Amino acid sequence: MIETFTAADNKPRCEWCAASQLYIDYHDNEWGYPVVDDQRLFEKICLEGFQSGLSWLTILVKRENFRAAFADFDFNQVATFTDEDIERLVLDAGIVRHRGKITATVNNAKKAQQIIKEFGSLAAYFWQYEPKRDESIEPEVLATCDESIALSKDLKKRGWKFVGPTTMYAFMQAMGMVNDHALTCIGHAKSKQLREQLIRPKTS
Repeated sequence: MIETFTAADNKPRCEWCAASQLYIDYHDNEWGYPVVDDQRLFEKICLEGFQSGLSWLTILVKRENFRAAFADFDFNQVATFTDEDIERLVLDAGIVRHRGKITATVNNAKKAQQIIKEFGSLAAYFWQYEPKRDESIEPEVLATCDESIALSKDLKKRGWKFVGPTTMYAFMQAMGMVNDHALTCIGHAKSKQLREQLIRPKTS
C-alpha cells in the first residue's frame, strides 16, 4: 500500500515526496503523468540511469545542469558526442561525474536513433510495454514488474546501458506508464484522467 501525507495546503500526497519541496513540485507536476515526447522520454530514462545508487533528490537538484551538459537531452546531438566531450563531462561538477553513466548516455543516444528507425518513435517503442492494471485498486509498492523486466531485457539486447529492471520500473512510474499515486493522493485522479485521454503512440 502506498502511504500518503497531508501537506501544508491540506491536500494528501504520496508520502515519498514529503522530504522536500522540490520533491513535492516534481510529484505534483510530472511524476506519473503520461509522456509521449521522445526528447523528454530520453531525458527521463537517462536521469533514471544516473540516479542508480543515489537519491532522486540529488538528480532533481542537478537536473538543469544535466540538461545543459547533454544538449537538453536532444539524443541526435548527444549521439555525436566525442571522447573529448566525455572527458569534459567527467570534469563537470554540476552533474554526477560517473564515467560509466556518462558514456552510457552517449551510447544510449545512438541506440535511441536505431529504435526510432525501427519503431518510428521512442514513445511507440516504450509504450508497448505498458502494464495492464486496474487503477481503482490501491497500487502496490513495487521495485520491478514483468513488463519492466521485459523492457530491460530487450534494451540490453539492443545495446543500451544502465537500464536494469528496477531502473526501468522507476522510468515507467516517472513517465506515467503506470499510475502509482496512492488512491487518496491528489495525483492519482489526475494521472488516471490523463492516461484515459492519452492516444497511445503506434509503431510506424
